[in-house]
Amino acid sequence: MLRAIISDIHGNLEALEAVLADIDRREISEIYCLGDIIGYGPNPRECIDLVRKRCQKSLLGNHDQAALFDPEGFNAGAERAIFWTRRMLETGDASKNQDRWDFLGELPRMIREEKLLFVHGSARNPLNEYVFPEDIYNQRKMERIFGLVDQYCFQGHTHIPGIFTESMNFLAPDEVDYVYDFGAEKFLVNVGSVGQPRDTDNRSSYIILDDEKLTFCRVEYDFNATAEKIYDIPDLDNFLGDRLRDGR
Repeated sequence: MLRAIISDIHGNLEALEAVLADIDRREISEIYCLGDIIGYGPNPRECIDLVRKRCQKSLLGNHDQAALFDPEGFNAGAERAIFWTRRMLETGDASKNQDRWDFLGELPRMIREEKLLFVHGSARNPLNEYVFPEDIYNQRKMERIFGLVDQYCFQGHTHIPGIFTESMNFLAPDEVDYVYDFGAEKFLVNVGSVGQPRDTDNRSSYIILDDEKLTFCRVEYDFNATAEKIYDIPDLDNFLGDRLRDGR
């Protein structure tokens, strides 16, 4: 069974539509979303609607939670973006907005299946913990996280795709030719970001999961169109548009 795993859309409609078109082209019908549907980007309503329509299972991300409640630990630009996003979800069609709030409010923080764990941040802190490539040198942190994983864990949050092995290695997608075969060793995989890549590749990132391997996919989209929308919204920092071009 093929599944597409997406994450960190961040209100980027052009990126989400491009990724969904790529998934359709590959004839994959089951899609999981690991959270952060909104925040930073200019199309929160449309992205929520598409995820509701297209994803069979979805998780709560920290930006989704911040829109529901209040942002904690966010920098000034991210906080302004969340307050603007909240206003977008409180204006316009009241019935549709209530459906969107209900959807966000019912999202779980993790999904467990046989041998598989799906989270936004980490197995230890599903919403907020970052697991960066350099954390392979923090043995205590990684051992505690791996101790909570039965076999394989899929996550987002950092926007940096790659694989963490239990033997304390980090493998970027190009180091494994974008395909990683399952083995006996536990691993964590960051699926990357649909809407705001940060590994210096401005293409959207997601993975395809089957019974024996995972495949990293990169998809081009019109990031200039998204950036121009951001520039036209005073409450969204221009940097949020600039970074889309650079993948940072």
